[in-house]
Amino acid sequence: MQPLRAPLQAERHEPRLRLETLPPDARALIMHLRMVALACRTKPRTDLFQACALLTLDKTQARTSHAEALMRCLPDCLGKTPVTHRPGEQEISFDEAWLLSLAQAEARKDENSTTFLLASRARGQDCRHLRFLIHSISEYFDQT
Repeated sequence: MQPLRAPLQAERHEPRLRLETLPPDARALIMHLRMVALACRTKPRTDLFQACALLTLDKTQARTSHAEALMRCLPDCLGKTPVTHRPGEQEISFDEAWLLSLAQAEARKDENSTTFLLASRARGQDCRHLRFLIHSISEYFDQT
C-alpha cells in the first residue's frame, strides 16, 4: 500500500510590478526615492515633526529634502521599515508600489484614493504630514 500524499497545491504567482513597465515619470520617481533611501540608510531615523522642520523651500534643494524627510520618517509612520530596492533593480517592492500609487493619487487630486492609501498603512496622526510630503515630491514628477 502506498502512503497518501497531500494534494498538490497550485503555487500562487502574484504578478510583480516591474520598473521597465512603468511610464518614464513613474520610473524617475521610484529611482529618485531609491537613491534617497540609500543615502538615508546611514542617517538616523527621525519622527515626522522633526523631518518636516528640516525642509527647505529652496527649489533646487526641495525635491531632495522632501524625499529625504519622507524616507527618514517612513519607518516610524508605518511602524516598520519599508522595503526599497537598490537603484537598478527591476522589481518593485510593495512599499515602493504603495508610494507610487500615493503619489499618482495625489497628483490627479483623487482625495478618496489618497485618503484610503494613507489610512491603510499609516498612523492617523501622521497622514496629514505624509500627504504634504508626497504632494511636494509628486509636483516634481508628472504622475497624471
